[in-house]
Amino acid sequence: MTDKQNDSLEAAKAAGKYIRTVKSFVKREGRLTKGQQAAIDAHWQQKGLTHEQGLISFADIFGNDNPVVLEIGFGMGASLVEMAKNAPGKNFIGIEVHLPGVGACLSSAHEAGVENLRVYEHDAVEILRDCIADESLDTVQLFFPDPWHKKRHHKRRIVQPEFVQALRSKLKIGGVFHMATDWENYAEHMIEVMQQAEGFANIAADVNSAENKDSVYVERPEHRPLTKFEQRGHRLGHGVWDIMYARTA
Repeated sequence: MTDKQNDSLEAAKAAGKYIRTVKSFVKREGRLTKGQQAAIDAHWQQKGLTHEQGLISFADIFGNDNPVVLEIGFGMGASLVEMAKNAPGKNFIGIEVHLPGVGACLSSAHEAGVENLRVYEHDAVEILRDCIADESLDTVQLFFPDPWHKKRHHKRRIVQPEFVQALRSKLKIGGVFHMATDWENYAEHMIEVMQQAEGFANIAADVNSAENKDSVYVERPEHRPLTKFEQRGHRLGHGVWDIMYARTA
């Protein structure tokens, strides 16, 4: 990094702007299937959103003022489509960097007749920063993000203090940041970051059953579908940890 670039970065940080210098993902573009490409061709104009649009209005996009759920990294979109279908009184926005997943999601949404869903194919940090209004989201979902399990790669994990504060500004007061992971070390990392995060409170005690009320983790809520990947993990004895924090200030 040149001195000039470093000065610009420091100036931006001093102004309170969040600049991401380490990516939490690797762009692995698989080949689009004919079905995925056909879904993008047919449905992107209606359900696709772009970073170039800049700040968006949910009321204009969805035609209503329903609560908005944003999911970061929806993979192939199966669970996101299921959640949107099961909650027609909410609006859903999905962000995914891998185009085949976007195509699969659009195809599934069309087959399910889901209309309350829009998708981005872009970096979530940049979408949050440039396209989502402050205090506009009711829920942010981050399910099974890349765990970057090697210690030297932990800095690439998306759940970091700076990211959490950037996300906090987009949630309404009382809005929930819901995370899930099948890596216990990452779950512990998430808890550590969130416990130190200003303006958030763990809501596990409020939503868990009586026998699990002392846990910092939440029981999987009914609205989060059990994925095939997760079902396989359960059969193999793997754990899954759900974490929910509400914005308090």
